[in-house]
Amino acid sequence: MVTHYLRRCALLGLCSLALLGCSQTPSPSLYQQLGAEEGITQIVDGLLFEIEHDDRIVHHFADTDIPRFRRLLAEQLCELSGGPCQYSGGTMQESHRGFNISLADYDALVEGLIKVMQRQGIGISAQNQLLGLLAPMYSDISYR
Repeated sequence: MVTHYLRRCALLGLCSLALLGCSQTPSPSLYQQLGAEEGITQIVDGLLFEIEHDDRIVHHFADTDIPRFRRLLAEQLCELSGGPCQYSGGTMQESHRGFNISLADYDALVEGLIKVMQRQGIGISAQNQLLGLLAPMYSDISYR
């Protein structure tokens, strides 16, 4: 009797798991949460606007090829977020050599990025996921 009861409970449990698996739709990838290609392009363009209007960091971009930077940043965000892109730029160490970027500079850029994502209505979870992917790069770009 106990064995029959245990088998029945196990069977009900498996059926419940199967039904849950069928009824739940997979959560969208970070790439999708950011708006896919169009959303990432808007993030990059918004960030460029923020940089241009931020006296704390705009000087770091004075000699930057902005169209190239825009393309590479979009590639990088796309790849990092699980999109179909492949980043074709140099390493973060190479790209930031000679800029002497401080924690304050990095924080200003992140502040601008957060503003842009909030304006675009990107959820906090997606924002935090992207920031979590970008945060380790600080050690690669700072004081180079």
